[in-house]
Amino acid sequence: MSTVSADASQQQRTVLSVLAAISFCHMLNDMLQSLLPAIYPMIAHDFGLDFTRIGLLTLTYQMTASILQPLVGIYADRRPQPFSLAAGMTSTLSGLTILSLAGSYPLLLTGAALMGVGSSIFHPEASRVARMASGGRHGMAQSLFQVGGNFGTSLGPLLAAFVVLPGGQASIRIVSLAALVGIAILARIGLWYQAHRKASARRHAAPAPAARLDRRQTVRAMGILLILIFSKYFYLASLTSYYTFYLMKRFGLGAEGAQIHLFIFLGAVAAGTIIGGPVGDRFGRRRVIWSSILGVLPFTLILPSANLFWTGVLTVPIGVILASAFPAIVVYGQELLPGRVGAVAGLMFGFAFGMGGIGAAVLGRLADATGIEFVYRLCSMLPAIGILTVFLPEVEPPARGRPA
Repeated sequence: MSTVSADASQQQRTVLSVLAAISFCHMLNDMLQSLLPAIYPMIAHDFGLDFTRIGLLTLTYQMTASILQPLVGIYADRRPQPFSLAAGMTSTLSGLTILSLAGSYPLLLTGAALMGVGSSIFHPEASRVARMASGGRHGMAQSLFQVGGNFGTSLGPLLAAFVVLPGGQASIRIVSLAALVGIAILARIGLWYQAHRKASARRHAAPAPAARLDRRQTVRAMGILLILIFSKYFYLASLTSYYTFYLMKRFGLGAEGAQIHLFIFLGAVAAGTIIGGPVGDRFGRRRVIWSSILGVLPFTLILPSANLFWTGVLTVPIGVILASAFPAIVVYGQELLPGRVGAVAGLMFGFAFGMGGIGAAVLGRLADATGIEFVYRLCSMLPAIGILTVFLPEVEPPARGRPA
């Protein structure tokens, strides 16, 4: 018995170390990815770019970073690639290197495209590793994995402000050293991934039971999930991209004070990401999706009418409640389509990334035409789309008191 207990304890430590490592690499990946838009002012100045060419640069990155993700996931579901994670980070490293050396606009586009490819490869397979290392606590694992990305995204602008912008284009190579660290860690994770697959094959593990839904029900449920992601990321785009402008315009707040408010909101988003997965493990993904997206509606409706103090207060529950949905949505989708972990993760992450980018562009255009305050009043109603959660079928076991 003591030997069995020791083996189980060792396995649990291994699982936690793999989860921590993949979350850390997610932080590195998203930190490097968020560096690109953060250095746009420098690139625009150095290369004399107008907004159209900056927009094309963004489009190139987003096309490769979002559209390729589901395709990568589908391929990896059929032919798992344990070392594709390291290959994805290598693509990001190549993109950063090209950006640091680029002397022409076509090379900037090439660097942006390679960074997008790196992100497309990373997210579906990294989400699969998190699920493999979950020990049955799929929501907890997904939350831990995603919060690494949240933290990394917030670090990108800091790197740009304190390293790249003062040092110029060539200093991007200094930042790219983080990609080398990621490659080394992901290569080790690849070895674990390979060994895990072989051990599973020897045990002849039974596949996850399929949800008892017909094709029409499944397609409808996936469509609802994508619509919910649309409402979530369009609203988040209004805060992550334009919150500082809103505070400065409406309340006359200085740039430093506005950035502090944005930091508080991003911290709330990170907290919500951590909370959403474990709560979904215990009480069910559908309940978390329902309460997180529709439950945020009262706060978003009040926000446009609030004074500065209450605006800062309200963004905390908005960030926590809204962000708790995404880990539950991803795991719910993977349970809806068992055996297609990579395809679902690629679709969800790719669609979320694409909706965030499109949302920022659409809302920016709308803000130019109508004013930033109108945008916030309009977006305050987006979470009402969460009512569609009522049409999601139950695909989980009824007992949620303990992890599966």
